[in-house]
Amino acid sequence: MGRLINWQARLVSYIADCRARPFAYGEHDCALFAAGAVEAMTGHDPADAWRGRYTTQRGGLRVLRRAGFRDHIEMVAVLFPEIPVVQALPGDLAAIDTEDGRALGVIQGPAVYVLRPNGLGLSPRHPASRAFRVT
Repeated sequence: MGRLINWQARLVSYIADCRARPFAYGEHDCALFAAGAVEAMTGHDPADAWRGRYTTQRGGLRVLRRAGFRDHIEMVAVLFPEIPVVQALPGDLAAIDTEDGRALGVIQGPAVYVLRPNGLGLSPRHPASRAFRVT
């Protein structure tokens, strides 16, 4: 795997497509949003096997546990090298603690793209507890 030559343009296009798309488990949740960003940058979808296989948070966790992961953050930690949050670059992934639990987002400068119930939003980077390099 590795970032494609035109990864920045592909990521910008992907983010634009996600802006108004509502949150939906199994179709467009934080784990699948992050995986879609990876696919945009590398051409490889690390969550292809799980898309459309669940409709609730509990169902998503069940699918991940069957695959050997504790949760979506552990899946990312197994697939991508962990780096200090301060070293994360645009396109790297971040784990953010939210009121609804831990979520995955995509680093964009001093902010992180995250999914919200009504679409894409930005969160400050400082609540990110972990970061992962997408190479």
